[in-house]
Amino acid sequence: MPPYRIEWLDDARADVRALDRSTAMRIFQGVLHFARSGSGDVGTLQGDLAGAFRPRLGDYRVLFTLIATVREVVPYSQSRAQRNGM
Repeated sequence: MPPYRIEWLDDARADVRALDRSTAMRIFQGVLHFARSGSGDVGTLQGDLAGAFRPRLGDYRVLFTLIATVREVVPYSQSRAQRNGM
């Protein structure tokens, strides 16, 4: 699979940067790994968020969409798993 380009939305970038450095780096590296390889612990979402993906990155989940026509990964939210019951 050719790599995807990552386009972070401003809110998602701010959310990740508000975390401690090691957690933020784990999230950035996890998204980068998926963008390059298409692999990882990534689930697809259903219902209102159908079409979005959710990788597990430690205690965090990052919601993102794939734009296949331009090969782009767009992370738009991160959340702590315990807070959201995931």
